[in-house]
Amino acid sequence: MLTWLEPWYERLKRAVTLPPTDLLRDRVYRRLWSSILISSLGGQITMLALPLTAAVLLQATPTQMGLLTSMEIVPFVLFSLPGGVWLDRVRKLPVYVAGETLLAFTVATVPLAAWMGWLSMGWLYAVGFVLGCVYTVAGSAAQIVLTQVVSRDRLVEAHAKNALASSGAEVAGPGVAGLLIKMLGAPMALAADALLVLASALILRGIRVEEQVAAKGSGADFWRDLKAGVNFVRRQRLLVSLACAVGGWQMFHNGAQVVQILFATRVLGLTAQQVGLSYVGLGAGTVLASVLGHRLSRRIGPGPSLVLGFATCGLGWLALAVAPANALGIAAFAFMLFTFGIGAVLIFINFLSLRQAVTPAPLLGRMTSTMRWLILIPAGPGALIGGWLGEHVDLRAALLFSGFGALLLAVLAWRNSTIRGVRELPKLGSAHEPELQPSK
Repeated sequence: MLTWLEPWYERLKRAVTLPPTDLLRDRVYRRLWSSILISSLGGQITMLALPLTAAVLLQATPTQMGLLTSMEIVPFVLFSLPGGVWLDRVRKLPVYVAGETLLAFTVATVPLAAWMGWLSMGWLYAVGFVLGCVYTVAGSAAQIVLTQVVSRDRLVEAHAKNALASSGAEVAGPGVAGLLIKMLGAPMALAADALLVLASALILRGIRVEEQVAAKGSGADFWRDLKAGVNFVRRQRLLVSLACAVGGWQMFHNGAQVVQILFATRVLGLTAQQVGLSYVGLGAGTVLASVLGHRLSRRIGPGPSLVLGFATCGLGWLALAVAPANALGIAAFAFMLFTFGIGAVLIFINFLSLRQAVTPAPLLGRMTSTMRWLILIPAGPGALIGGWLGEHVDLRAALLFSGFGALLLAVLAWRNSTIRGVRELPKLGSAHEPELQPSK
């Protein structure tokens, strides 16, 4: 009687059934992916609630917003290089779990301080510094854990799926964050993030991975190993080019990030809940790029995909910089977030995959920390430049700086044959140079 429904049922079944070779069929990767999804949902709350607490509750100036962002970056500059040597000598998964746990307790201090009447910009600076420490060490550990779960030839696919998990959180997260902020206030909404990150840590505790740990040595060995990691990156032309390009993008990204919440609340007049709803555009962009990014990378190459990400972000920042303070401006804010979501995913699924593909397993910790150190050195000055322009010139000036800077970066990166010439994921070659396909 309902036989006409059978073709539709079969199509739906095929759509929701994972292919036999899909990474999500692997139990260990599935747990890792689930942890990323839950942690990302909590991260969406922090991404909105922390700057909104500073901008709306504490009435922070653009310069103070720049300092808040910089406090999360300082630990990368201070601890990335020694942290990488240490990571190569310890098991990474416990570090990852401990970092998620510390992250939860640190975020939970904000609603506690607000309830006790202690909350100030100084408190937020301290929270930002601790978060930066966690991201520096545990964040590097998380990236290495992925390489222990997934084979190297599937790293782009794995990073794309991880980005899809983050994207799903970015679609639902802003609306949830906006609702929590409206009901509880920005500081108290951070308690929900703490609970979600704790749940993520509990999921990670059940994972079993094969880990390669270097033998512990003396203090002299420590500095020798640190230099070995830096020298490995220095000798890899691809890694140096990637560090310069993504480091430049980090400068412009942080220059825009410190003013975009201020622009939304003070120029466009959006409420905290409306800002949260606008961030759904970020989720939509990351979902689109996560679904199509792997295919795009296979079609045009990881290098060109990376360059496309720079240009896409720049166009979004420029669109917001020239937007009027009316309904069109609100649409431009959502559009900027949408293009940023696309661009950031294209940048990082290819950047992470390329640098991991050319690095031997014993050097992954030092390579990861060295690369993160290099790309985040420009981020602090970028945040301070954006804050200074926003306070002493205009909020739009900071967005113009970031937009034009990202487009110029895309042009320079395209002119770099080392980046433009990467048309497929490199394989481990010599100790000095990866095997690259010729530029087309």
